[in-house]
Amino acid sequence: MAGNATTGSRKAIDPFLYGRWDAAAQAHQATHDSHRNAEAAAAFGAEGAFDPDATRTALAAFHAPVLLLAGEFDLNTPPSAAAEFAELFPNAEFAVQPEAGHHPWLDDPDRFVATTATFLG
Repeated sequence: MAGNATTGSRKAIDPFLYGRWDAAAQAHQATHDSHRNAEAAAAFGAEGAFDPDATRTALAAFHAPVLLLAGEFDLNTPPSAAAEFAELFPNAEFAVQPEAGHHPWLDDPDRFVATTATFLG
């Protein structure tokens, strides 16, 4: 779908970005859609926008603690991908939030806060 997404195709997959497709998720997605910046997204993902080697080098030099928290059902950044990202940092903690999608703070706010607070504690 990358590069060929339409408003209709994006809306069709919206429910799959959440652990549950309830009123709160639908309201969040409606707000999210209104903040989409197509020009910025195009520049961010443009050919040549990233230098993978430079990025890996910079992340390897970042020694502060980092938490990468993935939602179990996140199709945008699956836990397997987030785990690979965590390996790029020298001091990363990786966690998977059960039954959450791409927005774990919305799918289960209490669990999200507990995981984050434990990391920060």
